[in-house]
Parts: sequence; C-alpha cells; structure tokens
Amino acid sequence: MFLPLRSFYERAAEIAKLTEQHGIILRFDKDIFDLKLVRARNEVMDDASQMAANSSGIDERHLLLKRMLDFVGSLVLLILLAPLFLVVAVLIKLTSPGPVFFAQQRVGLNKRHFTMFKFRTMVSRAEAVQESLLHLNEMTGPVFKMRNDPRITPLGRVLRRTSIDELPQLFNVLKGDMSLVGPRAMSVRDYQFFSEDWQRRRFSVPPGITCLWQIQGRNRIPFEQWMVLDMQYIDGWSLWLDLKILALTIPAVLRGSGAA
Repeated sequence: MFLPLRSFYERAAEIAKLTEQHGIILRFDKDIFDLKLVRARNEVMDDASQMAANSSGIDERHLLLKRMLDFVGSLVLLILLAPLFLVVAVLIKLTSPGPVFFAQQRVGLNKRHFTMFKFRTMVSRAEAVQESLLHLNEMTGPVFKMRNDPRITPLGRVLRRTSIDELPQLFNVLKGDMSLVGPRAMSVRDYQFFSEDWQRRRFSVPPGITCLWQIQGRNRIPFEQWMVLDMQYIDGWSLWLDLKILALTIPAVLRGSGAA
C-alpha cells in the first residue's frame, strides 16, 4: 500500500514510529522518516530504491545462525536429559493427580501464539483459581507471581527452585517456537495487559528459555526493569551474548535466586 505522504505525512510518521517501537520491519523511500532505533539496509523493489528498517538487533542472517544453535543445542540436551524427563514424569504422576505436562498459550515472535510446555508444578485447574489470588500478586506490572502460591505442589516447588520445570521448553526450541536465549515467553493473559508500546518490541525476536532477567534475579526484578533488560538484550544481541547468558544460567539456577 502506498500512502500520499505529502497529504498524510504526520499520520504516516506516527505509524512509522509505532512500527519502530514494536520492532516491526518497515519499508519506505529513503530520507522520509526520522527513526532513532532502527537498523536500515538498502533494498530495491519495483525498480525503486527503498530502505528496510528494523529496530530488532537481530537480522535475518543472524536469526538463521541463532536457529542453527537452537536446533543442535536443544536436540543434544533432549537426548542427554531423557532419563531425567522420565524420572520427573513418574514423580509427578505419583504425587498429584493430573497430566505430566502443563501446556499454555504464549505470545512468541511477531506476537504469534504458540503452545508452550512445562512440567506441571501446580494442582489441576490452577489457572481457574488465579483470579481469586490476584490481590496477593507480588510482581509489578501485568505478570502474576507469588512466593507462597497455594496452588504449587510440594514436588512443584522443588522443580521450580531447580528450574527443572522449564526443561520441556526444549521441545518448543526444537520445533522453532522458541530459542534457547531470548525474552521470556509471555502468556496471552499477561500480554493483554501491556500498556507501553516500547515494551512490545520484545516480540520482535524469538522468546527464550533463559535471558538477562533469568540470570540477574528473576522475580526479584520489577516488571519495568525486566522490560528494560529485554531491550538491552535485543539492542546488544550477538552470538557471544547468547553463549554468555547460557553459561551464566547454570550458576543462577544453582543459586535459585528469585525462583518462585
């Protein structure tokens, strides 16, 4: 679609600014908009020179490299951790009624919904009870977290403290819905309560199992600072940064700091 920019420049500039905040790729003629965060590259479309601007720090070539690391890493980990998966599955079935896995709709890359898997750590129908516990929420922003959540089973507390409950997300990484490293995958319910456009730029990259939030304190970090950390990751992304976060995740999990 082509806009008559001379007549509707202000509105077009407003739309361009919004795409920048959301991390959406925008293609336009050169020297039209003043966008602060974007990384631009030249493209030719219909014999006309255009700019493709993207405020995500990861371009298509690096996304492919990241995907290769994710596929190989998740496949190897799933093979190595298969005995642990079996033991945890048996323990869950023996200690509480309900399924082994917890499946929930999450918001992924470009705000697409996907089903994320975790080991079940709560009683059955725990989501239906959440509304009655909202007044006990210990997190700022739209996210619900509480340290002594009555819905969590005794085994579930162990799984959460050790982050073992997160391991089934490796299936999501193998499938391509997630990455080993990236902003945490938000539930559809939490995403609906996002109030700032700049926060939505986190959905311009694949969600991950671990991230800067994970290694710097998790639930002890206020929601606003959590979003700032996500922006820092996006703006400063490199393969080295992903490897560094993966390495720092191990001691963070062992410390159990901020886990709930």
